[in-house]
Amino acid sequence: MTSAVGLVVPAYRPDVDRLAAYVRALRETLDLATIRIELDAPKEGVPAGLADLPVEIHTVPYRRGKGAAITDGFEALSTDVLAFADADGATPADSVADVVGPVRDGTVDLAVGSRRHPDASVDAHQTLARRYLGDGFAWLARRLLEVDLYDYQCGAKAIDAAAWETVRQHLYEPGFAWDVELIAIAGAVDLSVAEIPIEWHDRPGSTVSPVRDSLRLGRALVTARHRAKRLRDSRLHTALAAHREEEPALVEQK
Repeated sequence: MTSAVGLVVPAYRPDVDRLAAYVRALRETLDLATIRIELDAPKEGVPAGLADLPVEIHTVPYRRGKGAAITDGFEALSTDVLAFADADGATPADSVADVVGPVRDGTVDLAVGSRRHPDASVDAHQTLARRYLGDGFAWLARRLLEVDLYDYQCGAKAIDAAAWETVRQHLYEPGFAWDVELIAIAGAVDLSVAEIPIEWHDRPGSTVSPVRDSLRLGRALVTARHRAKRLRDSRLHTALAAHREEEPALVEQK
């Protein structure tokens, strides 16, 4: 029996024409039970270019952040496989299908799209600043986390619904750092993780600030490692946690 797949697209004031074209491509390429757009802070409700698409659209009047939006979307789905793809369409529909495949067929619990994998195809590169910061972050993450990947932040991932039930209560990061926390927690609870090389197209107009968000990612990486170590029953990290007041997990922030 084929597993049903639900796909979440987190979006903050997206390029409407690009997003609409991307959704159509995803629909044509993947056999999806549903696509759910999590739309943050639209200026005047659902844009006309999205209203007629065969998708679910959930809007909030403020900016939740990528991680919070994906979490809300995953919590609303009832499919066997939960996936997301960034709204800029940098990961083509064919590559999203490649990421979904190993989870859909039961090979792995979590599949991670990768722009930095040796077999990935990148047809347009980021600015040197963003590229070097991204490479540096990946280098550091490989040394701090149990899951050894080339790329932790690519905007295409898929997870089995049962695996999501295992990790959901351990996710706290509302923004771009959600990806790395998801991977860190997956490793800590012994989920199987596969890195999938993708085709990737850099898109201008990113809402990511290279310096500001890199600093946030660095702090979040250390925090994700701490939470993963706690799940591994590290005495040191359990003792450190006893002296900190933890915010509620994203699924508890309702």
